[in-house]
Amino acid sequence: MIHSSQPDQRKSSRQSLTGVRLSKHADYQRAYAASRKYRSVSMSWFLAPQLAVGAAAEPPASPRVGLTVGKVMGKAHERNRMKRRMKEALRRHVDLLPTGCDLILHPRRTVLTLEFRKLEAEVVRILQQATAEAARRMQPTPPPMTGATR
Repeated sequence: MIHSSQPDQRKSSRQSLTGVRLSKHADYQRAYAASRKYRSVSMSWFLAPQLAVGAAAEPPASPRVGLTVGKVMGKAHERNRMKRRMKEALRRHVDLLPTGCDLILHPRRTVLTLEFRKLEAEVVRILQQATAEAARRMQPTPPPMTGATR
């Protein structure tokens, strides 16, 4: 029997959404209240900064993502298929999630029939836009100019 000291390479290369998913209803509600709705071709999305825990604490650095597919989108098997496709596209690009923010995606019904490469490209475009928007929000705003005239 030959034992290798090298870990299995396939497991280390597979990214996961575990730990980056929004799971509590309160987190979704807070994100909706603190965010603005953005639209793309095949989905709507919300981006909200994560709240700091405690007065002097810094915001959590771990990004989180949530998916919501309402009953209006179709029967359970259709909604589940939409979520599976979205999760796979997100899983492949989890490293693009904006740091310190919560991102919620609302797919449209077209996600069911959209070619997966196009769906993946749409998700990447949204993640890039969300990262740019998060960076823009994090920049400190200069103090207003108060000019004293004499």
